Amino acid sequence: MIRLASLLVLAAAPTLLAAQAAAPATFAADPRVDSIFAEFTSPGSPGCAVGAYRDDRLIYAQGYGLADLERSVPITSRSVFDIGSTSKQFAATAIVLLAQEGKLSLDDDVRRFIPELPVYERPITIRQMLHHTSGLRDYIGLLVLSGHQIDDVTTPEDALRILSRQRALNFLPGDEHLYSNSGYFLLSIIVQRVTGKSLREEAQARIFEPLGMRNTEYLGSYDDVIAQRALAYEPRGDGYRLDVSRWLQLGDGAVFTTVEDLLLWDRNFYTPTVGGRALLDTLQTRGVLTNGERINYALGLMHGELRGVATVRHGGSWGGYRAELLRLPSLHYAVAVLCNHGGSNPSALADAVAGVHLGSALRAEPAAAAAPSARRASTPGLRVPSATLQRYVGTFRAPGATMLFTFVQDSTGLRLTSPGRYGLTALSTTRFRVEGLPFEVSFEFHAAPGSGPINAATLREPNSPEQTIQRISIVTPSAAELAAYTGTFESDELDGRWQVWADSAGLRVQHPGAAAMRMRALTKDEFSGGGLTIRFQRNEGGTVIGAALDQGRAKNIGLRRVSSP
Repeated sequence: MIRLASLLVLAAAPTLLAAQAAAPATFAADPRVDSIFAEFTSPGSPGCAVGAYRDDRLIYAQGYGLADLERSVPITSRSVFDIGSTSKQFAATAIVLLAQEGKLSLDDDVRRFIPELPVYERPITIRQMLHHTSGLRDYIGLLVLSGHQIDDVTTPEDALRILSRQRALNFLPGDEHLYSNSGYFLLSIIVQRVTGKSLREEAQARIFEPLGMRNTEYLGSYDDVIAQRALAYEPRGDGYRLDVSRWLQLGDGAVFTTVEDLLLWDRNFYTPTVGGRALLDTLQTRGVLTNGERINYALGLMHGELRGVATVRHGGSWGGYRAELLRLPSLHYAVAVLCNHGGSNPSALADAVAGVHLGSALRAEPAAAAAPSARRASTPGLRVPSATLQRYVGTFRAPGATMLFTFVQDSTGLRLTSPGRYGLTALSTTRFRVEGLPFEVSFEFHAAPGSGPINAATLREPNSPEQTIQRISIVTPSAAELAAYTGTFESDELDGRWQVWADSAGLRVQHPGAAAMRMRALTKDEFSGGGLTIRFQRNEGGTVIGAALDQGRAKNIGLRRVSSP
């Protein structure tokens, strides 16, 4: 993802050259930690670096697996990884430093600095973007829907252009919390317009260099050379494929660093060198919605709990890179896990390492907890009677939400087939853990008398409030009913045309740059497929005239019908 720098630039950046000569930290092997990462020690496997810090000291650092599969280069504690969204805390720091200097206010309207954004019903503030309460649709999904591919090169100009076309938001600013990369990307634009320097330059001068983070930098360009960079891989069949993104946006991600350098960042929370105590307090202050509800997300940091102890953490995922920086401030302890294995589970790995180092300082781990792994393997669970499992089969979603959860029963038991395909391990006759995810997710079905279908369940996932999901009744449209939806649809917000047609298998939808998607009927006028939900809209006479589209963190995108067969 990084541009090959000229000799002049390299001469001006000796820290990258120094990284080539510096030796990684060495520690005696710890079998307890080694066992956590054992999965990555098989020949030809990508893996992870781990660094644990206590009382401002690096107490353990080790690499597992390979940084470069083609050349069999091992991962070390000096290997450099893209940390994805773990980068958000650094963009937030750059913004808060400017606020401390009076160059902006966190409560400024974002259009003060980016006037090309539309005027919405309620202004969006910088603070709301920091807390993910802005309502901005996620630019990543928008670019994909407009024809860009994940393997393409996309620029900051592409992202700003698509955001400037959005005439609506996911919700009114401040009313809800929904993670969106758009806000943090826009922070990078604000930094550039306020300082005249890129976020890369500003962070290097004001954060990384003052802290001595010699092996840390923001993305320059996708073809840069970065000393000791670990390449990223995605599992494919019995092997792996390279999975290194070429998207060039900053702010929401794009920091490259090492587990050793992250110790220096962690140290700043106890002995502030950058920003002082005021900056650190601001970074760790939770957001508040307009109804007064306090959320767990602060500024690029999430508050939570690990076995009875308060945590401040953030993970990241981009291409085949995975990352987690977990801090337990009351114990003056932190652990970073940085991986180049796209199926890895750094959150669970970090939790497990913390358990080894902190022991009785943490509450005893539940007996049913699964051991962490690169791809959380299925673990033996309770045997639940087939008749009981059959009561859970069906499709569910949260009220007002679009994500569907479809449960099926097969010879292995209950399985989740949407979103994605995952095994489920029974923790009780009503509660099931999802296997194969890089974090803990479970569903608990609401018990009800009788033998009929269960109509509700509770979804639990990290750093999010519990959600109740409810069964929906699936319709089966006739061929004539499907034909009523067909035609060409146009979106000004996505700057493209969509084709909708029906065949013997049902409805199909295709947007620019994508293969046709098979759509599954849900409720009347509503279909889902390919990660999308589309709701067709009719006029008073019952004719389909348009549609509203949802894709993950981009909701209610308007389409208008411009022709029919």
